Amino acid sequence: MLKAVFPGSFDPIHNGHIDIAKRAAKLVDELVIAVYDKPLKNFLLTPEERIELAKKVFIDNPKIQVCGYSGLTVTFCESIGAQVMIRGLRVFSDFEYEFRMALANHRLTPNVEMLALITSEEHTFLSSSTVREIASLGGNISTMVPPIVEKLLKKKLNDLNESDTIIPGHTLRD
Repeated sequence: MLKAVFPGSFDPIHNGHIDIAKRAAKLVDELVIAVYDKPLKNFLLTPEERIELAKKVFIDNPKIQVCGYSGLTVTFCESIGAQVMIRGLRVFSDFEYEFRMALANHRLTPNVEMLALITSEEHTFLSSSTVREIASLGGNISTMVPPIVEKLLKKKLNDLNESDTIIPGHTLRD
């Protein structure tokens, strides 16, 4: 049985993530969407919210499970018996980053392989930070995320104070 982990912060989960996960699930027996709880970035959504959204998105796919984790991703993979880590590649810079990470991960845990899937063309521009920024500026994100994600983002953004930081250093406003 081939078990894989698709790790990420998923803040929020978007159609690019969903596409990679669905395609990966066709290649393995079991796919675990692993929501990292403490990446070195500002969060809009809590770990619990991110996990709950991912669970709702994949509720009808019995091959996909969702859980949270912390620590090294390869250590998490080993702890649940996963042999493969799934990563998505959008652009050339993603390849360089993922290549270096795959080498480091292989050094740490040689029995967990990395499988990179090229994103579908319509999702190459998508990133969680892009979705957050467009939503925070009142833009339409309905083609980028499922309706349940759009609804929660709108609620969270309405509840934020103007001093809360969610916009990355490079923005669409520039």
